Formats: sequence, C-alpha cells, structure tokens
Amino acid sequence: MSDVAKWWTRLTAVLTGAVLALVIPAHAWAASNGVTEIAVEAARRRSRGGFGVFGLLCCLVVVGLVILAIVLISRNRKRR
Repeated sequence: MSDVAKWWTRLTAVLTGAVLALVIPAHAWAASNGVTEIAVEAARRRSRGGFGVFGLLCCLVVVGLVILAIVLISRNRKRR
C-alpha cells in the first residue's frame, strides 16, 4: 500500500469516528427531549411546493456522484 493510501485510510477512519462520536449522542438527546414532536409538526405544516423537485434532483446528483466514485475506485484497483 502506498503512503498516500495509508494516510487516506487513517484520515477516513478518524473522521468516521468523530462523526459517530457526535451524531450518536445528538440523536439520543433529540429522541429524549421531545424534539421529534416538533419536527413532525413542522413537517406537517410545511407546504408541498416546488422544493420536492429540487430535493429529488439534489438526491439524484448525490447518488450519481457516489456511484461515479465507486466506479473510478474499482477501475483504479483493477489496473494494479
């Protein structure tokens, strides 16, 4: 493994650990504080306008980028 790949793997592991260390306690706090009811009420009040189409396009772009990254990574591994 090259030095860059080792560095990238370690950085990814550290970032994943940090995100999980922050997200899991925040989720537990939100679940115990009644934030769920506020979020559900806000979702019910929200108008169903043109934002749905924008959200769909944004989601498709993100999924496309993830698939592109997977394809590029797998192609680079086959060359070696």
